Amino acid sequence: MKNPVNPATSTAGTGPETEQTQALRSLGRGLKGSGRPARSEQGGSTRAQAMFQGRLHGALAHRLGVDILNGVYPSGDILPNEIESSSTLDISRSAYREAIRILAAKGMVESRPKTGTRVTERARWNLLDPEVLGWMFETEPQPGFIKALFELRLITEPAAAELAAQRRSDADVERMREALVVMKHETLQTEAGRRADLDFHHTLIHATGNEALASLSSSIEAAVSWTTRYKARRNALARDPIPDHERVFEAIARQDAGAARWCMESLVRMAHEDTMRILNV
Repeated sequence: MKNPVNPATSTAGTGPETEQTQALRSLGRGLKGSGRPARSEQGGSTRAQAMFQGRLHGALAHRLGVDILNGVYPSGDILPNEIESSSTLDISRSAYREAIRILAAKGMVESRPKTGTRVTERARWNLLDPEVLGWMFETEPQPGFIKALFELRLITEPAAAELAAQRRSDADVERMREALVVMKHETLQTEAGRRADLDFHHTLIHATGNEALASLSSSIEAAVSWTTRYKARRNALARDPIPDHERVFEAIARQDAGAARWCMESLVRMAHEDTMRILNV
Protein backbone atom coordinates (compact mmCIF):
# COMPACT_ATOMS: atom_id res chain seq x y z
CA MET A 1 0.00 0.00 0.00
CA LYS A 2 1.22 3.49 -0.79
CA ASN A 3 2.65 5.86 1.80
CA PRO A 4 0.40 8.66 3.10
CA VAL A 5 0.51 11.84 1.06
CA ASN A 6 -1.07 14.05 3.72
CA PRO A 7 -0.15 13.14 7.32
CA ALA A 8 -2.51 15.79 8.63
CA THR A 9 -5.49 13.92 7.16
CA SER A 10 -6.56 11.17 9.52
CA THR A 11 -9.57 9.31 10.82
CA ALA A 12 -10.26 8.89 14.49
CA GLY A 13 -8.04 6.23 15.98
CA THR A 14 -6.81 4.88 12.67
CA GLY A 15 -3.90 7.14 11.76
CA PRO A 16 -3.24 8.89 8.46
CA GLU A 17 -5.21 7.99 5.35
CA THR A 18 -3.35 6.56 2.39
CA GLU A 19 -3.87 7.68 -1.18
CA GLN A 20 -5.84 4.49 -1.75
CA THR A 21 -8.22 5.17 1.16
CA GLN A 22 -8.72 8.73 -0.04
CA ALA A 23 -9.40 7.39 -3.54
CA LEU A 24 -11.92 4.90 -2.14
CA ARG A 25 -13.72 7.62 -0.21
CA SER A 26 -13.89 9.75 -3.35
CA LEU A 27 -15.14 6.73 -5.29
CA GLY A 28 -17.79 6.06 -2.66
CA ARG A 29 -19.07 9.62 -2.87
CA GLY A 30 -19.33 9.31 -6.64
CA LEU A 31 -21.24 6.02 -6.45
CA LYS A 32 -23.79 7.30 -3.96
CA GLY A 33 -26.36 8.81 -6.28
CA SER A 34 -29.28 10.89 -5.17
CA GLY A 35 -31.65 8.02 -5.91
CA ARG A 36 -29.93 5.53 -3.61
CA PRO A 37 -32.46 3.48 -1.58
CA ALA A 38 -32.36 3.86 2.18
CA ARG A 39 -31.68 0.95 4.52
CA SER A 40 -34.50 -0.48 6.56
CA GLU A 41 -34.89 0.48 10.23
CA GLN A 42 -33.84 -3.02 11.33
CA GLY A 43 -30.46 -2.51 9.71
CA GLY A 44 -31.15 -4.95 6.89
CA SER A 45 -31.61 -4.04 3.26
CA THR A 46 -34.90 -3.36 1.57
CA ARG A 47 -35.64 -5.05 -1.75
CA ALA A 48 -34.75 -1.79 -3.50
CA GLN A 49 -31.44 -1.70 -1.64
CA ALA A 50 -30.70 -5.27 -2.72
CA MET A 51 -31.41 -4.36 -6.34
CA PHE A 52 -29.15 -1.34 -5.99
CA GLN A 53 -26.33 -3.49 -4.63
CA GLY A 54 -26.86 -5.89 -7.52
CA ARG A 55 -26.34 -3.12 -10.07
CA LEU A 56 -23.59 -1.40 -8.14
CA HIS A 57 -20.85 -3.92 -8.88
CA GLY A 58 -20.82 -2.91 -12.56
CA ALA A 59 -20.48 0.77 -11.68
CA LEU A 60 -17.74 -0.04 -9.18
CA ALA A 61 -15.82 -2.19 -11.67
CA HIS A 62 -16.09 0.64 -14.20
CA ARG A 63 -14.76 3.23 -11.75
CA LEU A 64 -11.93 1.03 -10.49
CA GLY A 65 -11.03 0.10 -14.08
CA VAL A 66 -10.76 3.75 -15.10
CA ASP A 67 -8.69 4.49 -11.99
CA ILE A 68 -6.31 1.63 -12.83
CA LEU A 69 -5.94 2.92 -16.39
CA ASN A 70 -5.32 6.42 -15.00
CA GLY A 71 -2.58 5.16 -12.67
CA VAL A 72 -4.44 5.81 -9.43
CA TYR A 73 -3.72 2.14 -8.71
CA PRO A 74 -0.47 1.35 -10.60
CA SER A 75 0.58 -2.16 -11.60
CA GLY A 76 1.83 -4.06 -8.55
CA ASP A 77 -0.35 -2.15 -6.08
CA ILE A 78 -2.43 -4.14 -3.61
CA LEU A 79 -6.00 -2.86 -3.55
CA PRO A 80 -7.62 -2.21 -0.16
CA ASN A 81 -9.12 -5.40 1.20
CA GLU A 82 -12.74 -6.42 0.87
CA ILE A 83 -13.77 -5.44 4.40
CA GLU A 84 -12.11 -2.02 4.25
CA SER A 85 -13.44 -1.30 0.79
CA SER A 86 -17.02 -2.35 1.44
CA SER A 87 -17.06 -0.31 4.65
CA THR A 88 -15.50 2.80 3.09
CA LEU A 89 -17.74 2.62 0.02
CA ASP A 90 -20.81 1.61 2.07
CA ILE A 91 -21.60 -1.30 -0.24
CA SER A 92 -22.06 -5.01 0.37
CA ARG A 93 -19.01 -7.23 0.35
CA SER A 94 -20.63 -9.37 -2.35
CA ALA A 95 -20.93 -6.32 -4.64
CA TYR A 96 -17.26 -5.53 -4.11
CA ARG A 97 -16.25 -9.15 -4.77
CA GLU A 98 -18.27 -9.18 -8.00
CA ALA A 99 -16.59 -5.97 -9.17
CA ILE A 100 -13.19 -7.55 -8.55
CA ARG A 101 -14.26 -10.66 -10.51
CA ILE A 102 -15.14 -8.44 -13.49
CA LEU A 103 -11.71 -6.80 -13.40
CA ALA A 104 -9.98 -10.18 -12.95
CA ALA A 105 -11.77 -11.55 -16.03
CA LYS A 106 -10.28 -8.63 -17.98
CA GLY A 107 -6.79 -9.45 -16.68
CA MET A 108 -6.49 -6.21 -14.71
CA VAL A 109 -6.24 -7.68 -11.20
CA GLU A 110 -5.52 -11.00 -9.54
CA SER A 111 -6.48 -12.16 -6.06
CA ARG A 112 -4.36 -14.51 -4.00
CA PRO A 113 -4.84 -15.87 -0.49
CA LYS A 114 -2.99 -13.87 2.19
CA THR A 115 -1.65 -11.30 -0.30
CA GLY A 116 -4.92 -9.70 -1.41
CA THR A 117 -5.93 -8.26 -4.77
CA ARG A 118 -3.05 -6.93 -6.86
CA VAL A 119 -3.15 -4.80 -9.99
CA THR A 120 -1.45 -6.83 -12.72
CA GLU A 121 1.08 -5.58 -15.25
CA ARG A 122 -0.36 -3.82 -18.29
CA ALA A 123 0.76 -6.59 -20.65
CA ARG A 124 -1.88 -8.86 -19.08
CA TRP A 125 -4.79 -6.45 -19.51
CA ASN A 126 -7.33 -7.34 -22.19
CA LEU A 127 -7.15 -3.97 -23.90
CA LEU A 128 -9.34 -5.21 -26.76
CA ASP A 129 -12.22 -5.98 -24.43
CA PRO A 130 -14.90 -3.53 -25.65
CA GLU A 131 -15.59 -2.38 -22.10
CA VAL A 132 -11.90 -1.80 -21.37
CA LEU A 133 -11.57 0.17 -24.63
CA GLY A 134 -14.44 2.36 -23.45
CA TRP A 135 -12.71 2.92 -20.12
CA MET A 136 -9.48 3.71 -21.94
CA PHE A 137 -11.12 6.50 -23.89
CA GLU A 138 -12.60 8.00 -20.71
CA THR A 139 -8.99 8.83 -19.92
CA GLU A 140 -6.67 10.55 -22.39
CA PRO A 141 -5.26 7.59 -24.32
CA GLN A 142 -1.61 7.66 -25.26
CA PRO A 143 -0.79 8.28 -28.95
CA GLY A 144 1.04 4.95 -29.00
CA PHE A 145 -2.12 3.10 -27.99
CA ILE A 146 -4.19 4.88 -30.65
CA LYS A 147 -1.54 4.02 -33.23
CA ALA A 148 -1.71 0.39 -32.12
CA LEU A 149 -5.48 0.34 -32.62
CA PHE A 150 -5.13 1.65 -36.15
CA GLU A 151 -2.41 -0.91 -36.87
CA LEU A 152 -4.83 -3.61 -35.71
CA ARG A 153 -7.47 -2.18 -38.04
CA LEU A 154 -4.99 -2.15 -40.93
CA ILE A 155 -4.17 -5.80 -40.33
CA THR A 156 -7.80 -6.97 -40.20
CA GLU A 157 -10.17 -4.64 -42.07
CA PRO A 158 -8.62 -4.55 -45.58
CA ALA A 159 -8.49 -8.35 -45.62
CA ALA A 160 -12.08 -8.46 -44.35
CA ALA A 161 -13.19 -6.09 -47.12
CA GLU A 162 -11.50 -8.32 -49.72
CA LEU A 163 -13.28 -11.41 -48.42
CA ALA A 164 -16.59 -9.54 -48.16
CA ALA A 165 -16.36 -8.57 -51.83
CA GLN A 166 -15.98 -12.23 -52.74
CA ARG A 167 -18.66 -13.64 -50.42
CA ARG A 168 -21.23 -10.94 -49.68
CA SER A 169 -24.92 -11.62 -50.16
CA ASP A 170 -27.47 -9.26 -51.64
CA ALA A 171 -28.82 -8.75 -48.10
CA ASP A 172 -25.35 -7.69 -46.92
CA VAL A 173 -25.12 -5.15 -49.73
CA GLU A 174 -28.55 -3.73 -48.94
CA ARG A 175 -27.78 -3.41 -45.23
CA MET A 176 -24.50 -1.61 -45.95
CA ARG A 177 -26.34 0.67 -48.37
CA GLU A 178 -28.91 1.53 -45.71
CA ALA A 179 -26.15 2.25 -43.17
CA LEU A 180 -24.50 4.63 -45.64
CA VAL A 181 -27.77 6.50 -46.18
CA VAL A 182 -28.06 7.11 -42.42
CA MET A 183 -24.37 8.07 -42.12
CA LYS A 184 -24.73 10.66 -44.90
CA HIS A 185 -27.94 12.09 -43.43
CA GLU A 186 -26.93 12.13 -39.76
CA THR A 187 -23.11 12.56 -40.11
CA LEU A 188 -20.62 10.96 -37.75
CA GLN A 189 -21.04 13.84 -35.31
CA THR A 190 -24.31 12.29 -34.11
CA GLU A 191 -25.06 9.14 -32.16
CA ALA A 192 -27.33 7.88 -34.95
CA GLY A 193 -24.60 8.40 -37.53
CA ARG A 194 -22.03 6.57 -35.41
CA ARG A 195 -24.42 3.65 -34.87
CA ALA A 196 -24.87 3.42 -38.63
CA ASP A 197 -21.07 3.45 -39.04
CA LEU A 198 -20.82 0.50 -36.65
CA ASP A 199 -23.57 -1.30 -38.55
CA PHE A 200 -21.62 -0.77 -41.79
CA HIS A 201 -18.44 -2.28 -40.35
CA HIS A 202 -20.33 -5.09 -38.58
CA THR A 203 -22.11 -6.07 -41.79
CA LEU A 204 -18.83 -6.01 -43.70
CA ILE A 205 -17.22 -8.44 -41.26
CA HIS A 206 -20.33 -10.65 -41.25
CA ALA A 207 -20.21 -10.72 -45.05
CA THR A 208 -16.79 -12.42 -44.97
CA GLY A 209 -18.44 -15.64 -43.80
CA ASN A 210 -15.34 -16.20 -41.65
CA GLU A 211 -16.34 -17.42 -38.19
CA ALA A 212 -12.92 -16.75 -36.63
CA LEU A 213 -12.85 -13.20 -37.98
CA ALA A 214 -16.42 -12.64 -36.81
CA SER A 215 -15.31 -13.52 -33.27
CA LEU A 216 -13.09 -10.43 -33.37
CA SER A 217 -15.90 -8.21 -34.57
CA SER A 218 -16.82 -6.78 -31.16
CA SER A 219 -13.22 -5.66 -30.58
CA ILE A 220 -12.85 -4.24 -34.10
CA GLU A 221 -16.17 -2.45 -33.85
CA ALA A 222 -15.23 -1.03 -30.44
CA ALA A 223 -11.95 0.24 -31.91
CA VAL A 224 -13.87 1.86 -34.78
CA SER A 225 -16.42 3.36 -32.38
CA TRP A 226 -14.01 4.87 -29.89
CA THR A 227 -11.53 6.23 -32.41
CA THR A 228 -14.45 7.85 -34.28
CA ARG A 229 -15.81 9.36 -31.06
CA TYR A 230 -12.33 10.55 -30.17
CA LYS A 231 -11.94 12.33 -33.50
CA ALA A 232 -15.28 14.09 -33.08
CA ARG A 233 -15.06 14.95 -29.40
CA ARG A 234 -14.11 18.61 -29.85
CA ASN A 235 -15.26 20.02 -33.17
CA ALA A 236 -16.75 18.98 -36.48
CA LEU A 237 -14.52 16.65 -38.44
CA ALA A 238 -12.13 18.56 -40.67
CA ARG A 239 -12.57 15.97 -43.44
CA ASP A 240 -15.73 14.09 -44.36
CA PRO A 241 -14.99 10.32 -44.12
CA ILE A 242 -18.27 9.23 -45.74
CA PRO A 243 -16.83 9.16 -49.32
CA ASP A 244 -14.16 6.71 -48.06
CA HIS A 245 -16.94 4.38 -46.89
CA GLU A 246 -18.80 4.81 -50.18
CA ARG A 247 -15.75 3.66 -52.16
CA VAL A 248 -15.44 0.55 -49.98
CA PHE A 249 -19.14 -0.15 -50.42
CA GLU A 250 -19.05 0.27 -54.20
CA ALA A 251 -16.11 -2.13 -54.53
CA ILE A 252 -17.85 -4.76 -52.38
CA ALA A 253 -21.15 -4.30 -54.24
CA ARG A 254 -19.49 -4.97 -57.61
CA GLN A 255 -17.44 -7.82 -56.08
CA ASP A 256 -14.07 -6.23 -56.87
CA ALA A 257 -11.95 -7.84 -54.13
CA GLY A 258 -8.71 -6.01 -54.93
CA ALA A 259 -10.37 -2.60 -54.98
CA ALA A 260 -12.26 -3.38 -51.75
CA ARG A 261 -8.98 -4.15 -49.97
CA TRP A 262 -7.28 -1.03 -51.31
CA CYS A 263 -10.23 1.26 -50.50
CA MET A 264 -10.50 -0.08 -46.94
CA GLU A 265 -6.78 0.34 -46.37
CA SER A 266 -7.08 3.92 -47.60
CA LEU A 267 -10.07 4.51 -45.30
CA VAL A 268 -8.19 3.32 -42.21
CA ARG A 269 -5.01 5.23 -43.07
CA MET A 270 -6.94 8.44 -43.61
CA ALA A 271 -8.82 7.95 -40.34
CA HIS A 272 -5.49 7.49 -38.56
CA GLU A 273 -4.13 10.69 -40.10
CA ASP A 274 -7.27 12.58 -39.07
CA THR A 275 -6.91 11.34 -35.51
CA MET A 276 -3.20 12.16 -35.24
CA ARG A 277 -3.92 15.64 -36.60
CA ILE A 278 -6.34 16.17 -33.71
CA LEU A 279 -3.73 14.92 -31.21
CA ASN A 280 -1.33 17.57 -32.48
CA VAL A 281 -3.84 20.40 -32.04
